[in-house]
Amino acid sequence: MTLVETKTPRDHGGGLDAAMARWGGDRSDWIDLSTGINPVPYPVTALPEHAWTALPDKAAQAALLDAARRFWRVPEQAAILAAPGASALIARIPALATAAGVDIPEPTYNEHAAAFLAQGWQRTHEEATARVLVHPNNPTGQIWAADDLTAPLTIVDESFCDIAPDQSLIAHSADPGRIVLKSFGKFWGLAGMRLGFAIGHPALIERLNDLSGPWAVSGPALHIGALALQDPRWADETRNRLQQDSERLDRLMFSKGADLAGGTPLFRLYKVSDAKVWQERLASKHIWSRIFPYSETFLRLGLPAPDQWDQLEAAL
Repeated sequence: MTLVETKTPRDHGGGLDAAMARWGGDRSDWIDLSTGINPVPYPVTALPEHAWTALPDKAAQAALLDAARRFWRVPEQAAILAAPGASALIARIPALATAAGVDIPEPTYNEHAAAFLAQGWQRTHEEATARVLVHPNNPTGQIWAADDLTAPLTIVDESFCDIAPDQSLIAHSADPGRIVLKSFGKFWGLAGMRLGFAIGHPALIERLNDLSGPWAVSGPALHIGALALQDPRWADETRNRLQQDSERLDRLMFSKGADLAGGTPLFRLYKVSDAKVWQERLASKHIWSRIFPYSETFLRLGLPAPDQWDQLEAAL
């Protein structure tokens, strides 16, 4: 087995405070398009007082997991675990098997590689014990298929898949060695709430639960998550809006000479002449974008909120 031990830099979107320190302005002046977070979040209503003051009870956890099972049409044989964000699950998953070789096709979200490397695993493209597929991929938007679930332990990160539920691989989540991850922060636009899910073979989910400890998910997250997952109408309307807005962003970027290189309706990946120059020019107009250390031409943009299009068009 050939092992590849290079460590991927842990760069991310966000970091708006650093951009403000360089180009000025305060948060209200800026449009942060460096992430793939829905700019029109699920509406949060008033929370019951006990969601803040009491330890989360089993009934609230069961209500959230039941809603998740129905919304994602989780197979009856698969188990579900809620966690404080998909990142918390990503950090723990490498402990589910003895460290060996892991295949993580690149370019992709770099926290998976960082988590496996931190727990003694090594990168490989051959005879891997574990495999991680981001589906659809971030930043390219690549879609994977059931035939790609090849390793004894295969993790499918579906953080962005709620924009295309028909592409989900959740039907395979009950198979031995399979885990599907879901992120609540992207599609529902509530990244600060910190809620994610692992759906998979019961033995793996039980082990993840043991590693998570009690009361992992806050009372407010349990309450809001259950409400949102029982609102399919909002989800359908959101998918339609995201599709329309992503097409609008494409037309705007094409008119300025950019080419589409990939993405999803939550974020678009463009090929430009010089990504760093584009980022700095946009930043001078208080638009924050995402570039990548492995590409001089990739520029990723999230979607602006409905009241932000004029500022983006003026900046471009």
